[in-house]
Amino acid sequence: MSRASLDKDPHEVAAMFDGVASGYDRANSFMTFGFDRRWRTTTARVLDARRGEKVLDLAAGTGVSTVEYARGGAWCLAADFSFGMLRAGLHRNVPMVAADALNLPFADESFDAVTISLALRNFVDTKAALTEIARVVKPGGRLVICEVSTPPFAPIRFIHRRFMLKLLTWVGSRTSSNPEAYQYLAESMLTWPDQRTLGEIIASAGWTDVEWLNLTFGVVAIHRARKPE
Repeated sequence: MSRASLDKDPHEVAAMFDGVASGYDRANSFMTFGFDRRWRTTTARVLDARRGEKVLDLAAGTGVSTVEYARGGAWCLAADFSFGMLRAGLHRNVPMVAADALNLPFADESFDAVTISLALRNFVDTKAALTEIARVVKPGGRLVICEVSTPPFAPIRFIHRRFMLKLLTWVGSRTSSNPEAYQYLAESMLTWPDQRTLGEIIASAGWTDVEWLNLTFGVVAIHRARKPE
């Protein structure tokens, strides 16, 4: 199976993740030097999901993030458009559903919060997805996105951009049945907008109180926003 193109055809992206699902969590931890666990923990703190709330973990993959968010007692649903990723996470004790971010199978105002971790850049239309997400969130509800970003410090930014593609390609060639998928993931990181630009896209989709927090020198950032009352 070849890698998905940066045009992000949904079928190509889903097929790509189906192909790497069995080893994705392991490879993800390896290529982030274990920082993915810290990012999930921080994202869970920002999300602050509480007992009695309903939370949609969109593009949740195998549900490893969903388990983290549910620790506070909230009802958390893992949704992903890759059946392979969902099957790989069936051993986790969280509800799962197949769903397309551009056409979510949920009623209006169904959730108190929606979160996306390291997957927003794989959506075919970022603004359209954020608008659709707003539809299923209650007024005053929360959006929390953890995604790759642009280190603001120039030397870190240079090192990150100069070596990330090589690192991911190397990791993919040794840990995955589809090394080209990791080349796509690296390229999608390098073409992704910086913190402020993503914040503007979020705001243009109807969200308010947009703010962000840099993690690991800005290699990753958490964006938080609220749906207007």
